[in-house]
Amino acid sequence: MDKLSKQQRHAKAAIKQKPSDAGISSAEREQARRSANMAAIRSKDTKPEMIVRRGLWKRGFRYRLNHKRLPGHPDLVLRKYRTCIFVNGCFWHGHNVALPQIDNGQLIIDNSSCCKIPKTNREFWVTKIRRNKERDKEEQKKLAAMGWHCITVWECELKPTKREETLESIAFTLNHIWLQDRRCKMDDVRGKMAYPKLDEEDLQMPMAAEESLDIRR
Repeated sequence: MDKLSKQQRHAKAAIKQKPSDAGISSAEREQARRSANMAAIRSKDTKPEMIVRRGLWKRGFRYRLNHKRLPGHPDLVLRKYRTCIFVNGCFWHGHNVALPQIDNGQLIIDNSSCCKIPKTNREFWVTKIRRNKERDKEEQKKLAAMGWHCITVWECELKPTKREETLESIAFTLNHIWLQDRRCKMDDVRGKMAYPKLDEEDLQMPMAAEESLDIRR
């Protein structure tokens, strides 16, 4: 069993602790409980990250973790493939959620199947998730400008029924990137000589998109 960090132990204790102030409202108690739950969530070495790491390692890919010198500190960095992989939680990064519009003073939110914005303190969560989504885009734009490919793997794509398909999609995309980069280098060296198309490129495999940064099913 994994050892809990000091912050996680305090958060767990806060969840169990009963409020001593009888004047605290139920909404305030609910907010305190939710805050303690959120504080206990790991920021790295999460279950989705471990699934991706083990799946890629099993397929022969080698990587570095949380490269601090790169924008956004990607979860996995594969230098050979010039690729950064982000493993995002659907809730924290607002997967497939339409950011709300204000209609008659009310927030109208189009939730997705994997991300539902809490009704309690909704404005706070909307602001936080919007900021996360904007930061993700800015960081990946910076990486692209530096010559890195970016792939985002979503938590919902790692459920048992979809896991192998997702991992195979990532592996196929990485190999495709490597072949394309190798071809470009060889073209530069040999005066853009035409090369026959490889059989591997004709395989009908789903690819992890770099533009939308989602895993396509």
